Amino acid sequence: MKRHTEELEALKKLCLQENMELTPLQYELLAGYAVLLEQWNKKINLISRKEDAPVVVKHIFHSLLMGLFHPFGAGEKVLDLGTGGGLPGIPLAIAWPETRFLLVDSTGKKIAACQAMLKELGISNAVAVHSRVEELKGLSFDTVLSRQVAQLEQLCAYACRFLKPEGVLICLKGGNLEEEIRTALDSRHIHHGFPASIEHFPISGFSPFFAEKEIVIARRQNNLPGND
Repeated sequence: MKRHTEELEALKKLCLQENMELTPLQYELLAGYAVLLEQWNKKINLISRKEDAPVVVKHIFHSLLMGLFHPFGAGEKVLDLGTGGGLPGIPLAIAWPETRFLLVDSTGKKIAACQAMLKELGISNAVAVHSRVEELKGLSFDTVLSRQVAQLEQLCAYACRFLKPEGVLICLKGGNLEEEIRTALDSRHIHHGFPASIEHFPISGFSPFFAEKEIVIARRQNNLPGND
């Protein structure tokens, strides 16, 4: 109980600093997810077991930051590619209950953990499915998300199969991204012109634990300032 309260207060402080408008129930669900994630992590390797930051900061708040750069909408269809332990999909599904999330991972044990956590938390706008990317057929999404360590060019290759004409790929990435971004843009001719543009935003200012972390947004349509 004490751990849950500590997680809850830490998360509230972070979100209020960024004017994230969440209800008391959403805070409870997010803190509850943090506790469940750590419990499941003792059985299955979902996140690092040698954390340098609390789970609510390094994983929950980190995921929620996507919403500051992309306004998730009612009815929006979102694919969480390689979700692992439900990141970033589960925190975002809690914060945006009118958005629909499909969580996909190729590791069955991880998806089983996600399914159990979604059920225990009572989250109805997210579904977790055990599948490889190559096996997903006939699906299209407004947005694709990823926290994978895969190169951006590879993530773009995966995402372009599923994105609608105005769709976006949003990644949480680390390290020096200039070469990754250049390679992804150079490779767009073999991915049906995707991405048309890429933006990236350092997020170190949100927490000392996010040093060298960035949010990367790759778009199907080039709508960067000055490119009209």
